[in-house]
Amino acid sequence: MSINDLKRLIHDVPDFPKPGVVFKDITPLLADPEGFNYTVDLLADRLIATDTQEILAIESRGFIFGAAVAAKMSIPLQLVRKPGKLPRRTVGQDYALEYGTDRVEVHSNVIDTATRYAIVDDLIATGGTASATTQLVLQHGAQISCCAFVIELNFLQGREQLNGCKVESLLHYD
Repeated sequence: MSINDLKRLIHDVPDFPKPGVVFKDITPLLADPEGFNYTVDLLADRLIATDTQEILAIESRGFIFGAAVAAKMSIPLQLVRKPGKLPRRTVGQDYALEYGTDRVEVHSNVIDTATRYAIVDDLIATGGTASATTQLVLQHGAQISCCAFVIELNFLQGREQLNGCKVESLLHYD
């Protein structure tokens, strides 16, 4: 298995969810056990090198990769969700969208100032959600070891929004 093999497992879907957008479909990667395991191994290796202690996985596809990597590394997983999706008291961070705002939240007791967090998601595009997550962690006095993504859409320059966070992406699209 190689990076090029992984890239072949990502399918482009033109005009989804709206005209002009080329959606990167990860479902063929998830359906391929060898490819999925290889992806998890690569992400885990990169996070081990950053002394990551816990993973913050971003809703919803980030949960898939974050959970698998956390299990492989035997470290805790915390969930980053949209408002109203977590059952206990939360803290959150608002962020701007093209037309309006959105918010990410975590349970109020999960961010510890003595912990190094990796933020994990399937894809970084403009960086809005990941940036809000980095801001949330930093505002609570914790450290970010790395922001890790399976896919990075380089042409959207999302990594520039991540508050200086070290970025690890497996697949790059220009």
